[in-house]
Amino acid sequence: MTDTTLQLEDATIDAGAPAAWSAATWFAVISLAATSFALVSAEFLPAGLLTPMARDLGISEGTAGQVVTATASIGAVTAMLSNVLIGRLNRKTVMVGLCALAVGSNILAALAPNFWLLLLGRAGLGISISAFWALSVAVVARLVGANATGRGMGIVTLGVSLATIAAPSMGALISDWLGWRSAMAMTAGLAVVAMLLQLLSLPTLPATASNSLADVFRLTRRRGIQLGMLAILLLMTGHFAGSVYVRPFLEHVTLLATGPIALALLGFGIAAVIGNVAGGRMADANIRFALVVTAALMAFAGLALVLWGVHIGAAFGFVTLWGLAFGMGPVVLPTNLSRAAPDALEAAGSLMVVSFQVAITTGAVVGGYVVDTYGATGPLTLTAVLAVATVVLALLQPRG
Repeated sequence: MTDTTLQLEDATIDAGAPAAWSAATWFAVISLAATSFALVSAEFLPAGLLTPMARDLGISEGTAGQVVTATASIGAVTAMLSNVLIGRLNRKTVMVGLCALAVGSNILAALAPNFWLLLLGRAGLGISISAFWALSVAVVARLVGANATGRGMGIVTLGVSLATIAAPSMGALISDWLGWRSAMAMTAGLAVVAMLLQLLSLPTLPATASNSLADVFRLTRRRGIQLGMLAILLLMTGHFAGSVYVRPFLEHVTLLATGPIALALLGFGIAAVIGNVAGGRMADANIRFALVVTAALMAFAGLALVLWGVHIGAAFGFVTLWGLAFGMGPVVLPTNLSRAAPDALEAAGSLMVVSFQVAITTGAVVGGYVVDTYGATGPLTLTAVLAVATVVLALLQPRG
């Protein structure tokens, strides 16, 4: 570690990017990656459990699907408040506590005798997820140094990509073997493992300042924060508007069967993992360039699918390219936002989570309207247009 530091909110963070991390630093960052895997696995698990869950609880599949909505909705609301409510608590204590909340929430969901207790358990998970991500950039910056935040977040978000690939399919398999409640209980086990890793590896992270809601809103006056939030809203709204309809596109335009579609989506997931790592290194080197590349790749992938996606080889290649861009996004976008608030990383984290949640919700609503109105190519065109707008926005930002 160098002697040159930046005095940032909540901690003194090393300003130099060390040539190599110590074993302790690697262990701490990996514990956060394990946490992201545990939380996101629990978040996406119901996608593979809706039918048996609905049958067991005596509800419709549509009603059962609201357990996902509950997680996201509670997350959006609590993201603004989480960093205010934790006050001056040691951040290690908070992170461990969020894992403990996830354990309890998943156990409650696994044991729930009715829909309302299941919903309560999922709401607790939503709080844990949103608070974890709101704190993540600040905690990673304290562990690895401000100039290596992108690399650190790249490793942490590996858990997201892996969970997105594994959770729905593994949930369905475990549900078939042992029942949906056992699948829910296993996500509690993942959270226990993450909590133990945090207890063993995270250093003490005392808070030197507390946030207020006024501090969070005051941050939105900064031009860099405004541009950073707008970049998240544009790129992620475009992604979620289009990515949900990649499978229908491959079915109706490329005319692929279920097996090849599964392979194409696997390629998307593997590319996303690579994008996590590449995006982190690129963000640390030049965040403006990293944002331009991320958005340009997504724009090209979406447009190319519309133009040439009828050809099987092209469809496979451009779906994979989209996955690479998506993997870069959750690393590059938060790092970009944090560069505008080195003195208020936790408050910026709250705004980051809210921006992502709004983008996910908006993308789902707008994408549904576009596909109903313009057909399977409509959402992918929208993805390309919003990604191009993000490129223009990135070019307006200062170099760095």
